[in-house]
Amino acid sequence: MKHKHLAVNDPAELIFGNAPKPVKTRRGLVIGGGKVYTELNFTLPTITISDSTLPEVYRHYSEIAEGALHRAVELNSNGLILEFETLLEMTQKPAIGIEIVKIMNGICEEYFQKHGLISEIRITPNDLREFERPAKQRTTALLEPMIELFEEGLKEGGDLLSIESTGGKEVSDEALMMCDIKTLVFALAVLGVRDMRFLWQKMVAITGKQGKIAAGDSACGFANTAMVLAEKKYIPRVFAALVRVISVVRSIVAIEEGAVGPDKDCAYEGPFLKAITGIPISMEGKTAACAHLSPIGNIASACTDLWSNESVQNIMLLSGMAPTAYLEQLEYDVRLMNEALKEGTVPTHVLQHLMVASDIYTDPQALILAPENVIRISKVMVKNDSYVANARDGALEALNIMDEAIQSGQMKISDMETVYLVSLRDELNSIPDSESDFVEMMMPLIDKSKFIPEEYGL
Repeated sequence: MKHKHLAVNDPAELIFGNAPKPVKTRRGLVIGGGKVYTELNFTLPTITISDSTLPEVYRHYSEIAEGALHRAVELNSNGLILEFETLLEMTQKPAIGIEIVKIMNGICEEYFQKHGLISEIRITPNDLREFERPAKQRTTALLEPMIELFEEGLKEGGDLLSIESTGGKEVSDEALMMCDIKTLVFALAVLGVRDMRFLWQKMVAITGKQGKIAAGDSACGFANTAMVLAEKKYIPRVFAALVRVISVVRSIVAIEEGAVGPDKDCAYEGPFLKAITGIPISMEGKTAACAHLSPIGNIASACTDLWSNESVQNIMLLSGMAPTAYLEQLEYDVRLMNEALKEGTVPTHVLQHLMVASDIYTDPQALILAPENVIRISKVMVKNDSYVANARDGALEALNIMDEAIQSGQMKISDMETVYLVSLRDELNSIPDSESDFVEMMMPLIDKSKFIPEEYGL
């Protein structure tokens, strides 16, 4: 790992709205520069995407952008990001995704010119490689439409580029269900790291040519999947918490290759990335309930710079269309955080304290996101040279934090959860420092039909 020191060493400085390395967008949002902004995430209602339905598809996205920006003006918004997470067909046929960006950017520009409202579009295309098994991460023809959407979507008005990349997911899926922590480390800290380096070199080059923002990745297919599985009681919550920590070493590679933030919201590794690298981050919490339930509704906002939701369908509610309603909810949350920032350090830290205190001991996944614990884990995760060792030690420190909270009586977890703590520690302690030694250990244990080592440079 390239980062050997933390950008934020003091938990008191790991605060919402402020990042050591703010990012300025094309129209003038300064993310991490003293304010929190809304990031609205949305999707279509149930609809088949085909040539015959494209006019309706385009109408939906026009309606979403128009409704959100109109309400933002009425709420005196300081500015916002529209995150366009493409659906599969929109990346498979990039012309569809490109046209949607063009439509929404036209509306963004109209509101900028007429009302002075600053809005930008984050483009988050699908990682199509996930749909080929075993995945051909580097040699597949599926990269071509992805890259076309990256390039042309930015030309048509996208300002930030992100992705939820899936390198290593073909190995991690079974490891998650089996609570196999060593294989999970292999999937994230070996395969994921190698694929992130390959993919983000391309993405940073594309944004650099166009003067756009390489924002960041999300380990959603790993860490968010783990959280959802834990919420459904398929896997232990303590295991899901460790997956979130381990995912940091994989997601940090985007920044090492030149991404500058704000990172993508949905895997919740952002606080660690902000502490280590100083980039601004996007987070989601209670307003992600439209797509999934979670135990971290308030604590997720403790150090965020963009406050987001999850994909909300464009359907009618009693108040209006759902994305517009979610825009309003996000704006009121953001308004409160920004008012605290205006009032000064004491009110800001009081508000953050309440956000943290309301969640911290309710779940181990919340516990590790408290700023003091983020700093504590992050300090451990930059000590070693290898991603493998840093993932291992970060997870071990997270276990220490869980043990302390349980022993003090502050956090209570079920006996079924507690029994995993010892075995997880033993498994993590068996992981060697070097990647090469770890690969040698794991290769005989991994089903070779699941992945192609050569596609990861192994």
